[in-house]
This record gives sequence, structure tokens and C-alpha cells, in this order.
Amino acid sequence: MPKYMIEREISGAGKLTAEQLKGISQTSCGVLSKLGSQIQWVQSYVTDDKIYCVYNAPNEEMVREHALLGGFPANSVSKVSIIIDPTTAE
Repeated sequence: MPKYMIEREISGAGKLTAEQLKGISQTSCGVLSKLGSQIQWVQSYVTDDKIYCVYNAPNEEMVREHALLGGFPANSVSKVSIIIDPTTAE
């Protein structure tokens, strides 16, 4: 299944409390359960003013539908072409 990187611009994201992040996660998981097993949240990375999320989904439209239903920004959605890591150097 294709993998997507979503950039969400959220002012002060890095200052969100654990409780706020839990609430965001619960909202996301609730939307995912409504959309079915075709879309999966892999993980997210929180920086000062952005959250970068990795999702497996059949297409970009489903990623954007998740954002819309969850009330999350999806400022940029990019399909991952290739994944590299330190083992790529071997």
C-alpha cells in the first residue's frame, strides 16, 4: 500500500501538552475507524510549529478525507517514493 507524508502546520505544536496530544490522537483514531482498514496511521513527528505524519493509504484523497473529517490541516501531502536508511549504504 502506498505511504504518504503529511505536513500539518499547527502553530505551537511543540508546546502541546501530553493531554492535548492524546486528544488529537483519539480524534485521529476515531476517524480512522470510521474510514476502515484501508488507511493506517504509522506515526507522527512533532516539531515547534508542525506535525509530520506518516500514513499508509490507497490514495491521497483518502488521506485528505481523514484530515477533513478530523479537522486537521493537511498543508502538504506527498507520496513516499522510496525509503532509505543506514542499511541503504551497505
